[in-house]
Amino acid sequence: MYVFLKKIVRKLFPQKFVFKIEPFLRKGYSLFFIGKKFHCTICEDSFSRFIHLSAGSSGKNGELLCARCGSLPRDRRLYDLLKIEKLLHGRMLDFSPSRPLYRKFKKTAGLEYFSSDFANEFISDYHFDITGIKQNDNFFDLILCYHILEHVTDDRKAMSELLRVLKPGGNLFLQTPFNEGEMIENSAITTGDERKKYFGQQDHVRIYSVEGLSERLKQTGFHVKVLQFNEQLNNRSGFSEKEIVLHCKK
Repeated sequence: MYVFLKKIVRKLFPQKFVFKIEPFLRKGYSLFFIGKKFHCTICEDSFSRFIHLSAGSSGKNGELLCARCGSLPRDRRLYDLLKIEKLLHGRMLDFSPSRPLYRKFKKTAGLEYFSSDFANEFISDYHFDITGIKQNDNFFDLILCYHILEHVTDDRKAMSELLRVLKPGGNLFLQTPFNEGEMIENSAITTGDERKKYFGQQDHVRIYSVEGLSERLKQTGFHVKVLQFNEQLNNRSGFSEKEIVLHCKK
């Protein structure tokens, strides 16, 4: 039902207008989920259940979506991490932000929020190229780079730029899809079908292993800590059962 209604709304209205009215639409739709069993860490509302995304939902098969704000498990986990670490202050750079987090961060007191989307597919206020970020050295206290580097051909240059604009002692939280074996990377693989076969998605240029990405970040100059989470099925916050986040410091 959720995916069906989403398709209808997107056919009827331009994307920018949909983004604008989305909070009101979700507020109404969430009335069908009244309850106290589950809780979203972002909108801080409680529900009888999360929306279970099925196959065909933009590659998010099996993920649990918040009916009230639209957050995915990785959004809720990230926000929870930032609160626990008390990092929601100073200057934050967020690449291709999720809409629930964008709206939350824009309202966070004491946070100077820089949202960036190079391809004009997300809500954002800036259009930084991650391989050439137009900001001064040592500018940001915190950078969020979620599901970005697997799209970037020159990821080493991107990592160097992230290091350059991050303040000494600053924090970078990073996530990509991960391969359980070795990192798979081949510049000869260029077609959408080949990339989907080898990297998991048509616009991905590689698939990292945790070890491979961690080592590449260390070579750039970051200190890297691998955060691995294992949750029980149907946990109250709708987190993924298994999730890995790289916490990097300069």
